[in-house]
Parts: sequence; C-alpha cells; structure tokens
Amino acid sequence: MTRNVVLGITGASGAPYAKRLAECLSRTPDVQLHVVISALGRRVLADELDLRTVTAESLVGDTAERVTLHNHKDVGATIASGSFPTIGMVICPASSNTIGAVASGLADNLVTRAALVTLKEARRLILVPREMPLHAIELENLLRISRAGGIVCPACPGFYMRPTRVAELIDFVVGRVLDLFGLPHDLNVRWDPEATRGTERAPE
Repeated sequence: MTRNVVLGITGASGAPYAKRLAECLSRTPDVQLHVVISALGRRVLADELDLRTVTAESLVGDTAERVTLHNHKDVGATIASGSFPTIGMVICPASSNTIGAVASGLADNLVTRAALVTLKEARRLILVPREMPLHAIELENLLRISRAGGIVCPACPGFYMRPTRVAELIDFVVGRVLDLFGLPHDLNVRWDPEATRGTERAPE
C-alpha cells in the first residue's frame, strides 16, 4: 500500500536537512514523496547546496521515480485537497514567514494550503524551524500551530551520539522526523547508555 508524504521546503537556512530528508523519504518502502518548494526555498537550495535547477533527480538521485514535484503556486494540485490521502506533511526547513502564514490560516500558496489541509484532516503536520533566536511573535505562532495539532520539531541535533561529521548532525534531525511519521530507518539516533558507560570523567 502506497503511503503519500508531503515535504514542503521554504526559505530558511537548512537546505541540507531538506535534501537529506527527501532522500530518506524517497528510499522508504511504499512511500511516494510529494515535494513543494517555495521561491525562497529554491534560493536557499541554490545558496547552500549549489542546487540551482531543482528536479526530482537532482534532489534525491536514483529514486526520482518516487518523487512528484509540485509548483508552489498551484493551489489546485492534488496535495491541496483533503480527499488526497497522505500520512502527513513536513515543512523542512520551516521559515518564520511560512510558520506565520500557517498560524494565521493563510493558504496563499501550495505549501501553506497543503499544511492547512493536513491540519483540517487531523493528519500529522511537522514543522522543522531552524532560525534562532526566536522572538515572541514566532513563539506564539508555533504555539498556535501546536495547539491546532501540529508538531514543532526544531532542527536541534543531539550530541550524545558523539558526532564527528556534519552529516551525522543532519541525520539526527532527519531520523527524528522519520520517527514522528512512524517510518523505518537506520539512522543513528537511538540513545544507548551502554555506549558511553565508562567514559565519564571522575569527579574533581
């Protein structure tokens, strides 16, 4: 049975998270990935990853046939309708502008329209904000979305896995998002107290 997942990519720093998440979702058994990228999201992909022409192939590689790219202006796309079955949507990275629009119920493009449809259908909506620090307006917007049923999953990697590469930090965040969808993965995100036993420093 095919499980549709929607990925929105918007104009906040964090393009490496978005690309890695797209790769992992497109490689998950039975998942069909639907991607919508805002205009500023495309700019960030170009600025941070030199991804200047975004295609399914350039985004995920050899699993491109399992990815559908949607125009962010097409509010009549399949993912804009509640009758289109999905297991949920993730916006990664989620810009403050997009968060504000969703919190206000503003469906002026396909990213926000799909997000609001996800909420109204009581499906899982995950927001991955990366910007910091956050001011009161942004915090209130996130709280409003959380109260409406959304999940706020900041791009805050853990360090208990003893990461030594940037890729491991990215995988930690991506793995937590996959966990929130209940999707299988082999990314290194599990806490294992035995792995660090005996490495603690003695009290001074």
